Amino acid sequence: MSAAGPAFLFPGQGSQAVGMGRGLAARYAPGRETLAEADRVLGFALSELMFEGPLAELTRTENAQPALLAHAVAAARVLAGRGVTPRLAAGHSLGEFSALVVAGALSFSDALRLVRRRGELMARAGRARPGAMAAVLGLDEAAVTAVCAAASSDGEVVVAANLNAPGQVVLSGDAAAVARAAELARGRNAKRVVPLQVSGAFHSPLMEPAARELEEALAEVALENARLPVVANVTAEPVVEAGAIRRLLAAQLTSPVRWHASMLRMVELGCVDFIECGPGKVLAGLARRVPGVASAVAVGEPEEVEAMTGAEQVRATGEGA
Repeated sequence: MSAAGPAFLFPGQGSQAVGMGRGLAARYAPGRETLAEADRVLGFALSELMFEGPLAELTRTENAQPALLAHAVAAARVLAGRGVTPRLAAGHSLGEFSALVVAGALSFSDALRLVRRRGELMARAGRARPGAMAAVLGLDEAAVTAVCAAASSDGEVVVAANLNAPGQVVLSGDAAAVARAAELARGRNAKRVVPLQVSGAFHSPLMEPAARELEEALAEVALENARLPVVANVTAEPVVEAGAIRRLLAAQLTSPVRWHASMLRMVELGCVDFIECGPGKVLAGLARRVPGVASAVAVGEPEEVEAMTGAEQVRATGEGA
C-alpha cells in the first residue's frame, strides 16, 4: 500500500445480504458496539434483521439503508482499531452517508436516523409515482444519454442515474420510458440491459418529493466540516465544508451518481489504494478497472480484516520480505 494512505469506499443499496455484520460483531468489540448503538438509536433490533433476515424485510429501502450504513461504519471502525484509516472517502449513493460518518462530518446516530428517513421518503415517492431502473452494459455515457433523450416523451422521463464505469450505466425513470430506452439501447448494440429490482426510480426527477423532504430533515441535523475530503456523488469533487455537504446530500437524490468520475478524481488526488468497507465487493471490483489504481480490496468479514491488516503489519515490520 502506498505511503499516502488508502481511500475508503462505502457501498449503496443492493449490497445487503442476510448475515451481514454478524462476523464483525462476533469477533471485534468495535463491530459489536456499532451494531448495538444502531439498535438503540433506531429503537428496534436492526442487527437481528441483518443477521437473520428475512431477506424481503431486510431489502425494504427503509431497512436496507440503515443496515448498510451500520455494517460499513462497523467495518471502518474495526479497521481504525487496527491502525488502518483513510485519507479520502467516497460512498455510492447511500454509501455517501457512511463516508461522512467516517470523515467526522456526521454523527453515526444522526446518520442512522437520516438514512432511515431517507429510505422511507424514497419508498413513498416510489409508491406515489412508480418507476423503474435498468443497467445498460456495453454502451458509453454519451450513447446512453442520447437514448434517454429519445425515450423521454409525453411527460415520461428516463435519465442516466448511475455512471458506474465505462460501459456500465444505470437508467432510471418512469417505467414506460425506461422500457423504451432499453429497446433503443438494444438497438444500438448494448451487450445487455438488465432490469433492477427496486422500489422506485432513484437518482431521477421522480425522487423530487423525497429530495425536498430530505432537505428539511438535513436542516435539523448538526453537520461539521469533514476531517478528510469526501468525494461527492453529485460533483465528483472532494468536499469538506459542512454547508456544501448539506446541499449535496439533498441534491443527490435527483442527480446521477458520478461514480467513475469520482474514482478518477481520487486517483488524480494521489490515492491508488482502495478499501471497500461493508458488505459485498461491487465497488472494489469497479475500482480495479480504473486506470492508475494499484489495489482494491473489500473488507466486510473477519477473514478479510485479518488478511488485510495482517498484510499491513507484515509490511510495517519488514517481515516476510
